[in-house]
Amino acid sequence: MAIAPGYMERAMTRELLKTEIAIKNWIGMTPMKRPGQPLELGGAVIYLASDASSFTTGHILVVDGGYTVW
Repeated sequence: MAIAPGYMERAMTRELLKTEIAIKNWIGMTPMKRPGQPLELGGAVIYLASDASSFTTGHILVVDGGYTVW
């Protein structure tokens, strides 16, 4: 099992995500129209680390604000 995060706002990516190309090609194509926050991955982490996922196998949990919907 794995988590596939979308574009996340971090100190390293903050300025990049404000550029015209990032806004047009990444943020603009994300239905939520914003980058993710690292804390938004927490639910997926807790789920995969808990007994609730005991019957979950071979899955990649995408947490990307809908980017891969396109």
